[in-house]
Amino acid sequence: MAETREKLVDVKNLKKYFPLKNSMFKKGNQVVKAVDDVSFHIYKGETFGLVGESGCGKSTLGRTLNRLYDPTAGEICFDGNDIASLNNKQLQPYRKRIQMIFQDPYSSLNPYMTVEEIIDEPLEIHTRLSKGERKKIILDILEKVGLKKEDMEKFPHEFSGGQRQRIGIARALSTNPDFIICDEAISALDVSIQAQVINMLEDLQKELNLTYLFVAHDLSMVRHISDRIGVMYLGKMVEISKSDELYAKPLHPYTQALLSAIPIPDPIKAQNSKREIITGELPSPIEMEKGCRFRARCPFAKPICAEVDPTLKEVEDGHFVACHLY
Repeated sequence: MAETREKLVDVKNLKKYFPLKNSMFKKGNQVVKAVDDVSFHIYKGETFGLVGESGCGKSTLGRTLNRLYDPTAGEICFDGNDIASLNNKQLQPYRKRIQMIFQDPYSSLNPYMTVEEIIDEPLEIHTRLSKGERKKIILDILEKVGLKKEDMEKFPHEFSGGQRQRIGIARALSTNPDFIICDEAISALDVSIQAQVINMLEDLQKELNLTYLFVAHDLSMVRHISDRIGVMYLGKMVEISKSDELYAKPLHPYTQALLSAIPIPDPIKAQNSKREIITGELPSPIEMEKGCRFRARCPFAKPICAEVDPTLKEVEDGHFVACHLY
């Protein structure tokens, strides 16, 4: 059944490298391989969770998908069209269809603009609606995200963190997008507020037929909201699976270690649970050696892991893993 679903986003061999400036210690054309040959797809109407340690490249991947960063190589097919090499003018029709919710609800909002001006800005850029028509849309969106009409004239500093994130969500919704990239959208919020925002995002998805890329490090929250999950490690996608299957049967040793680190609220169960502790040091993201990037920290590493970089392959129905153990 999964094969018959329509893909909204189809990423093929995507790379994003950041060049390093020369210094008195280092010379030459060195690069940080933040996203390195990543391929995956997102179906229309689903939530694709993206997890991994800080610095693994998941936020860079999200910002490359909506072309905040220009890709170094690869394809980003959005609704059947490759947008990876389009210039700013050619990207204009796609800007309104791909929106982003940023991690920090404090720095992502202009402190000198009112809520109405913040939400109106994308409408003014991407539509030809009159000011009155735009105001009606803003009022409708504010209601959808749980804010009031009186909030339109307020400034960001007059709101709590959770309310500011609702403003950011309202701004993302203003152009009636198809695809929203949630870049750690709840990580700066209190736990009780996180649950409210997640429930709201799920309701909005059903009502507006939205597709999400949900970037996060809270694995329990990702499980709750995601249909499928991708696991990244040092710029590579190492495992992709349906959410429930990934948590029930993780295949990659890195995924197993990540999931074992999820806190267990029951102290007795927590004491008896087996923890997979990741040992060893992270390799340099600049001077990458050949072979598997996780091998120095992997308890199951074999000689081939030092020679050949494993490719992502389907080992079970809809379950992909990049590991020489399979």
